[in-house]
Amino acid sequence: MDLLISDLHLHESRPETAQLFFDFIASPAQQASRLFILGDLFEYWAGDDDLDTPLHRKVCASLKGLATAGSQITMIVGNRDFLIGSDFAAACGTTLLPDLHVTTIGGIPTLLLHGDTLCTDDLAYQQFRSEVRDPVFIRDFLHRPLVQRKAYIENLRQRSESEKQVKSAVIMDVNADAVAATFRAHDANRMIHGHTHRLSTHRYDIDGRACERWVLGDWGKTGNYLQCGPAGWRFLSWDGRDSSAITN
Repeated sequence: MDLLISDLHLHESRPETAQLFFDFIASPAQQASRLFILGDLFEYWAGDDDLDTPLHRKVCASLKGLATAGSQITMIVGNRDFLIGSDFAAACGTTLLPDLHVTTIGGIPTLLLHGDTLCTDDLAYQQFRSEVRDPVFIRDFLHRPLVQRKAYIENLRQRSESEKQVKSAVIMDVNADAVAATFRAHDANRMIHGHTHRLSTHRYDIDGRACERWVLGDWGKTGNYLQCGPAGWRFLSWDGRDSSAITN
């Protein structure tokens, strides 16, 4: 059985969400042969030299324990935690995947991604993304002292929250042409992503090919995940309730 999660936005200021994650790892995740984390596990990640905080240590220990018990854990970084690197992956027993990754889930070729690259109507965000994902920017940024990096990111977080108040909901969702182009560019019939926080399933006809897009929800008062197994695919809250009971 495969489980997929994204957009937990773990942070010391949200202990209730962190506890949902630890409960999830201790309960339903124990049955997973594979756990896919599709970005924004953390509210932000300033670099792998920030592993030694109480929350980060506990998250790593939880994931490492799951991996040691036999679950394969793979991760795609998101727009909030794209600075996660090999030291974090080693500490957690996870494998980092590229931004777009095709794998077989339930016998179906499935494209996994965080989802922010599909939001092409948000031109300002896409420009920002291209700047901060530049390898030169990342190299120079990671050479700054950790305290400076955290201050810089905190300022970006505050600015992002302010900008969300004036951006339209349409701009912050995926672009239909970008979705179609992404399906065409990859040999997959299903796509799974997070980022938009709009838990749902969408069906398409792409050049005569039936395709599905599954969107993971964010974690708030109730955690949620996508379960893919012999009984089919369905969204669940971490305690096993179906998607109709998810109230983030």
